[in-house]
Amino acid sequence: MHGFKLFDRFKSTQVHALSPQDNNSGSRGKLSKSKFTNSGSGAQALLPYGLPTTELLEPPIDSYLKPIDYVESLAEIHRRLNTCSLTDKSILCIEQYSILRGLGDPKLLRRCLCAARQYAFDVHSKAVLSAWLRFERREDEFIGVSSKDCSGYILECPKAALVSGYDPNSIYDRCQCGQDDLEAFSSQMLVGNESSSLEEDGDVSFCIGDELVHCVRFKIASLSGPFKAMLYGSFVESRRDKIDFSKTGISVEGMRAVEVYSRTRRVDLFCPAIVLELLSFANMFCCEELKCVCDAHLASLVCGIEDALILINHALEERANLLVASCLQVFLRELPNSLYNHKVRGVFCIPEARERLAMLGHASFFLYYFLSQVAMEENMALSTTVMLLEGLEEFATEKWQKALALHQLGCVMLERKEYKGAQFYFEAAVDAGHVYSLAGVARTKYKQGQQYSAFRLMNSLIFEYKPVGWMYQERSLYGVGREKIMDLNTATELDPTLSFPYKFRAVMKVEEKQIRAAIQEIDKIIGFKLSPDCLELRAWFVIALEDYESALRDIRALLTLKPNYMMFHGKVSGDHLVELLNHRVQQWSLADCWMQLYERWSSVDDIGSLAVIHQMLVNDPAKSLLWFRQSLLLLR
Repeated sequence: MHGFKLFDRFKSTQVHALSPQDNNSGSRGKLSKSKFTNSGSGAQALLPYGLPTTELLEPPIDSYLKPIDYVESLAEIHRRLNTCSLTDKSILCIEQYSILRGLGDPKLLRRCLCAARQYAFDVHSKAVLSAWLRFERREDEFIGVSSKDCSGYILECPKAALVSGYDPNSIYDRCQCGQDDLEAFSSQMLVGNESSSLEEDGDVSFCIGDELVHCVRFKIASLSGPFKAMLYGSFVESRRDKIDFSKTGISVEGMRAVEVYSRTRRVDLFCPAIVLELLSFANMFCCEELKCVCDAHLASLVCGIEDALILINHALEERANLLVASCLQVFLRELPNSLYNHKVRGVFCIPEARERLAMLGHASFFLYYFLSQVAMEENMALSTTVMLLEGLEEFATEKWQKALALHQLGCVMLERKEYKGAQFYFEAAVDAGHVYSLAGVARTKYKQGQQYSAFRLMNSLIFEYKPVGWMYQERSLYGVGREKIMDLNTATELDPTLSFPYKFRAVMKVEEKQIRAAIQEIDKIIGFKLSPDCLELRAWFVIALEDYESALRDIRALLTLKPNYMMFHGKVSGDHLVELLNHRVQQWSLADCWMQLYERWSSVDDIGSLAVIHQMLVNDPAKSLLWFRQSLLLLR
C-alpha cells in the first residue's frame, strides 16, 4: 500500500490490464440473467468471460519521458537549475516535472509545479501554472466550488496570476482578495462623487449625430498623443468648440464615458458593453492608459465559461492581454469539464485560433502541455487529444519538448490503432533523443505483424545501452517459451516495480491450473504497489476459488481507487459485480463493519480497511469520519 500513488490512475488509461479482443458496447455494465442460468458452478456464473489468458496481456507504453538513467538526468537538471538565469528556471522546473512523472509521486510533481509557478514572470505562464496546480488537487470535483474561488494563497490565486512580474518572497503569502473587494467598493463610491462634479467646466463638445458631449479640452488631450495633436496642434479641431465624432464609431454613451474617465481615470461605473467600447476607442486613438484600465477591469469581470467565451473574441481583436489571460484562466480552471464544450475546444484546437493566441503570446508549450495531459487522462483516443498534442508539438522549442510531444502523439495513435502513424511519431521521438520511444516503435511493428523485426530492435537496444527493466519487459512480448520467461524474470530483477511480469507469471500459473500459486505471485506486486488492474486480476483468481469475501474485498478496494472501473475487459461495472457478490457472502451490520474496520486497521491491512470503509460509505455517504479515515489510507 505504501508504494501506491494516485498518479497511477492516469497510467492505466492507455491500455487495459487485459487488452480486450471484443468490446460490445451494448452489453457493457451489467451481466445478463442468462449468464447465471447455466448449469455451471457459482464461480463459473461470476466469470462469464472466463479467466484471463497470457495472449491478452500487454504492458502499456508509458506516455511520458523515460530516460535510460533517471539519476543522471535528474542530476543534470539540478545542475542547470543552480546555474541558469531566473527567466529560465520556470521551464527547467517543467522539464524536471516531465521526467519525474515516471516515478509517479504526486508530491514531487506538485513541488515542481509550485517551483515553476514561483519563477514565472509573465501573466500567461502564471495563469496556466496556477490553474495546473488547482487541477492537480482535483478541486473541480468539489460541489459548489467556482473556478474563480481563491485558496487563500498567492500561489493559486486567480487574481495574483494576472499580475506580471516576479516576487519570490511573497509566493507563499496569503493573497489580499478580500481586502481588494473592499477597496474596489470604496473606490466606486469615490468615482460616483467625482463624476457628478466639474461637468460645467467643459470647453469643447464632441458631436455624435444630434447629441453633444461636453468635455474639458486639456483632459481629453491628456489621454493620448493623437488627441493632444488634434486639440492643441495645427489641426482645424484645435480652433473649434464643436468637433464631429459621428464617424469614429463610438456611441453617445461611450463618449460620455470617455469624458468621465478623462476626469476620474476610472471605468468602474460603466457596464461591460461600455467598457468594451472604451477599449476599442483606446486602440483607435492610442490611449494606452485607458486601454490598460479597460483591460484590467474587464479581466476582473470574467467569472465563468460563458463570460469568457463572449469576451475572448473581443480581447483577441483588441489585443487586450490581461483579458485574454483571464478568459484562458477560466477555461483552464474549469478543466476537464471545459474540454467538453465545443466552443472552448475551438479556442485551443483550431489552427487559426491558435495563431491568434500566439500573436498575443498566449499560446505556449506550458499551455498545451497542461491541456494535452488533461485530455489524455480523459480519453486518449479522441481527436481533441490529437489536436492538442499537435499544438504541443507546434510550440515545442527545445529538444526534450519535441521528444515529449512526438512520443505522446505516438502513444495516442497506438491507442487509436493507427499503427503506421504511431510508428512515424515514435521514430521521430527517437530522432529527437528519446530512447524509450524505441519500445513504441517495436510495439507498432508487432501490431503490424512484424514480430521478428520488433524482437531484433529490442535486442539491439539491450546490447547498445545499459540494460533497464522495461527493455527486457518489452522484448518478452516478442519472444517465446523459455526466453520469454527469462526476460520477464530479468525485468523484475532490474526493476521490481514493473507490474506486467508479475501479472504474466500469475496468469501463466492460472493456465497451468495453479490458481493459489497465481495469487501468491500477484500478491508480490500488490504488497508494495497497489493498482486497480492488479486488484482486478486477483479478484478474478479468488472468484475462481469461490472465495467471494476476498473477491468482494478486492473489488471494493479497487472501486475506492477508481470508482467507475469496468471489469472483465471493460464489459461489467465494478458496482454491479459488488451487488452480485453481496448475495454470496454474509451481510455485516453497522456494528460488524466497525469491528472489522478496527481489526483491519490495527493489523495494518490497508486493502481490507479500504474495502470496509467503501461498504460503510455506500450505506452512509455523509459520514465525514469515514471519508477522513479513507483519506488517511490513501495518503499512506
